[in-house]
Amino acid sequence: MTRGATPVFADLEIGMVVAKADLVVTRDDLVRYAGASGDLNPIHFNDATAAAVGLPGVLAHGMLTAGLALQTVADWIGNPSAIVSYETRFTRPVVVDQVDGADLSISAKVARLDADDRTARIDITVSSGGRTVLGKTQAQVVFAA
Repeated sequence: MTRGATPVFADLEIGMVVAKADLVVTRDDLVRYAGASGDLNPIHFNDATAAAVGLPGVLAHGMLTAGLALQTVADWIGNPSAIVSYETRFTRPVVVDQVDGADLSISAKVARLDADDRTARIDITVSSGGRTVLGKTQAQVVFAA
């Protein structure tokens, strides 16, 4: 599937990688997300606070990470309202370095197809520093007839 082309249900195959993204999450991203979400917990922007509670560093908001993963699927499908459900589990924190940020690698592949309902379950893998940070991350996508 080329980026920008509208995906067609009949072209999908189980195991097909439909979207990939490599992103860098920065401390500036965390500040913007904190303001937009209202989650002003200082573990997301203050090194001293993160260290005081035993964290390895400032952490990305879990919902920011989950949102970036889903955005990859939304960009592929081209119509965010086609995503009818989404679930994930937070398995590891994303530590955001003050200078280098945190690398996120996102890959989405077709895991299940239902021809009767014209739906696809897309499994999403998200890793940072070579370690998976979200588990059982799945989006259900419905295709127009």
